[in-house]
This record gives sequence, structure tokens and C-alpha cells, in this order.
Amino acid sequence: MIEVKNISKKFTKLVGKKKKEEFFANQDITFTAKEGEIVGILGPNGAGKTTLLRMIAGIMTPTSGTIEVDKLNYQKNDIEIKRKIAFLTGNTKLYRDLSPYELLKMCAEYYGVEKDLIEDKINKLSNKFGMNSFLYQRIGSLSTGQTQKVAIARCLIHDPKYYILDEPTSGLDIISSKVILDTIKEEKKKNKCILYSTHYMEEAASICDKVVFINKGKVIIIAKPDTIKENTKTNNLRDAFFSLIEGDNNE
Repeated sequence: MIEVKNISKKFTKLVGKKKKEEFFANQDITFTAKEGEIVGILGPNGAGKTTLLRMIAGIMTPTSGTIEVDKLNYQKNDIEIKRKIAFLTGNTKLYRDLSPYELLKMCAEYYGVEKDLIEDKINKLSNKFGMNSFLYQRIGSLSTGQTQKVAIARCLIHDPKYYILDEPTSGLDIISSKVILDTIKEEKKKNKCILYSTHYMEEAASICDKVVFINKGKVIIIAKPDTIKENTKTNNLRDAFFSLIEGDNNE
């Protein structure tokens, strides 16, 4: 289980030429994500979603609060936790001069996948995501959809317990998106825990067991999608979000 307790992240920005100003990207965020559960992290641009996910993935350090993964914390168990996690963000940079095959093999070796299993894992992932036609091409020459398939395959190669996925279907066509969403559903059936950030509210409503709505760095509600719609008397999560932030939105 992932336990996020009273997490805050403070940054300093320049206002004008010399004046500095502190602000919170996340403030006092608390929630849990259990095995076999897809938890949606939703909110507008600038809400603090990516900062939150980076902290949970151990890439950034919270200003205050704690994050525990299977009762372990990053201060004492950094490597052990990261071996349990796969992190994907739109800012993830793949090695452009490597082929998907080379990248997957490198990641498998890094995460300690048994050598006699690596080729079989790569072949299965290549078939699953339709990568056979470009498995040995340079990643830098691939399309957006092809590159995203490689990125998802990279996350799956070491069979992690936890997935932290930040906008995994952003910019993809409907076919590529379906492949990735189907994969997420399959991993849930294997009792994996998935944190899932997206701008596509309909997508979140269809796959998430519960939703953490964030606005201006703060949680405004945590509940099942149907419960949120019922409480706000709306028919979809998009309308529900606007109902929840009415009178407190500068977007």
C-alpha cells in the first residue's frame, strides 16, 4: 500500500528581477492507494499533480509530510522502494539513439530481471504493443504513439508492484490509448496498484476505483467517481469538478 500523509511541497520563484516569493505546489495532501486499486489523480494544469507523483516516485523530496510504500520510507529504503515502482511521465526522456529492444534489455538488467527471462519478456511486450515492426529502430525516429508504447513497455519489463502513470495516453490516437488502458486494467487484475493522472475525465471515470481531485495544490475531494457525481448532482466528472471548485477557480 502507498500511504501519503500530509504531504506539502514548497518552491521559491522570482517575482520581478530581485524579489523572491514562496509558494506551495502541494499542500497537506493525504490519501492511500491499495493493491488491486486504480487511483485517479485529477485536476487542471498547474494543480500540482506531477509534483505529487514525482514525490511519491521518490524523484522529489517533500517539504513536509511522509510517504510510505509497504510501510517503508525513502529516507531509509530508497532503492528497495524504487525497485517496486514503475514511473511514467510525459517528461520521461527515452534514449533516442537506442532501439526499443536495447532500452528494454538495459532496463531489465538494471532491475535485476533474470537473464534467461529477458528475451522472452521483450518478445511478449513487443507482441502485446505491436512493436515488432520498429523494435530495432532508433527511438528518436519513432512516432509519438510508438514512443509511448515503448515507454509503457519499459514500465512493465520488471513486473513492478506499483505503477505511477502521469498522462500516459496524452496525445495518443484512440487505438494506442486503448492498448494502454487495457494494459492498466490487466495489471489491476494482477492485484497491482496504479496511480493514474489524466486530463481525460471520461477515461478516469471508466477505469478508476477512486479519484483524488486536486486544485491549486490542495485536495478538494477523494471518493469513487459515481459518489462524486452523485454528491455534485452531475452526470460526469468534468461537470463535477467545476461544481466543486465553483467560486474558487482562476483558470
